[in-house]
Amino acid sequence: MNYPYMPKSTALWLIENTSLTFEQIADFCGMHELEVKNIADAETHKMQGLDPVLSGQLTRENIAAAEADPTVRLVLTETIVDAQEKNKRGGGYTPKLHRQNRMGGILWILKNYPELSDAQVARLMRSTNPTVSSVRNKTHKDYADIHVCNPITLGLISEGVLKDEVTKAQKKSQKNK
Repeated sequence: MNYPYMPKSTALWLIENTSLTFEQIADFCGMHELEVKNIADAETHKMQGLDPVLSGQLTRENIAAAEADPTVRLVLTETIVDAQEKNKRGGGYTPKLHRQNRMGGILWILKNYPELSDAQVARLMRSTNPTVSSVRNKTHKDYADIHVCNPITLGLISEGVLKDEVTKAQKKSQKNK
């Protein structure tokens, strides 16, 4: 499910500027209905509302339709959904806590998906080819201290991206046969 950028700020703007129900706002922003109610009940706000129409996340027509009928749900615009899907593919910032687990993630991928090339694993785990190669060959300087851990559960990569890479590797091996 895709949610708007800055959901609490978006919820605040929707509360202040529309007659939508708390349920509609909560559903759109990916929040609980009570959270939306708390935002509405607060006397002062430490945040500023974000206009979803100006940011391109909603259209005026969508808001008007939802105000007219409480059963209608707000829907993110396709451009925002596409942008969010595009962002899910790439890397990004790896928290300091998980950086130490990167080697374990590399080892997990190499054990579970040996058909992936070193370059693919390096791209997935935001590492280098020599590092992946040394882990694969068990010559990495810290190999004895590496603990195998699933990078998907740690949030280092998404399952969809890993499946895409495995599919590419399988297609490539089929072509080479």
